Amino acid sequence: MTTHFTDRPDPARPDAQIAKASTWNVGTPQRQQEAVDAIREVWGSREWPHPGLLSYSVHTGEDGATLLHYSQWTGEQAYQDFVREGRDARNAEIDAAVPGIERLALHTYELYRSGPRAEGDTRETGCVVIVDVEFDGPDAARQRDWVDSVFAALGEEESLPAGGIAAHFHVGTDGTRVLNYAEWESAEHHIAALAAPGEGVGSPSPLWERVQKYPGMTGGGVHRYTPSLSMEPGAGAGA
Repeated sequence: MTTHFTDRPDPARPDAQIAKASTWNVGTPQRQQEAVDAIREVWGSREWPHPGLLSYSVHTGEDGATLLHYSQWTGEQAYQDFVREGRDARNAEIDAAVPGIERLALHTYELYRSGPRAEGDTRETGCVVIVDVEFDGPDAARQRDWVDSVFAALGEEESLPAGGIAAHFHVGTDGTRVLNYAEWESAEHHIAALAAPGEGVGSPSPLWERVQKYPGMTGGGVHRYTPSLSMEPGAGAGA
């Protein structure tokens, strides 16, 4: 299989059993671009590494230092096969092009609920907002209840924020975290939504207060990224 470059991943695709999310710290905007270019070159010059890897995307952090990697897999075994058979060689070539990359935490998720883009919505995702939520211990039911609380709060909104396209809530397989992969038209739209009344995106209400002050939440954060590179397996030569 060849490597096929695409516009964006589809976090809601039904054949993805797990998603992996990790962050690289490369230090500067110039090195961000150099790393993206190196990843494109390394992956584009090789066959697709494993049929169980459904998509691999890289997003450039607004902080000028980080890259978010988001990949979708048919299961954990497919990822372990990739680690054993091909990951190190690819990373070594990227490291040769951009020395000193700091690879931060890697987490594994399952998609739980999506607020998908509306049918016929062809707006381009110009900004990906990653919302991380961490809890004080493993509890799969708590992860899902927090996500359900977000949807309950969204359900009472008269209208969704301008520029919002879709939101995909992932729960960590270790039971301790939630990741919302939110698609927006632009960073400016997300900034405007945060500036509206309330704490974060959403009107002031008891339901949103429950989301924001949920028992057992210990940390997290909100980070904006620009989609830079997305790949999936091609059907064959020329795909």
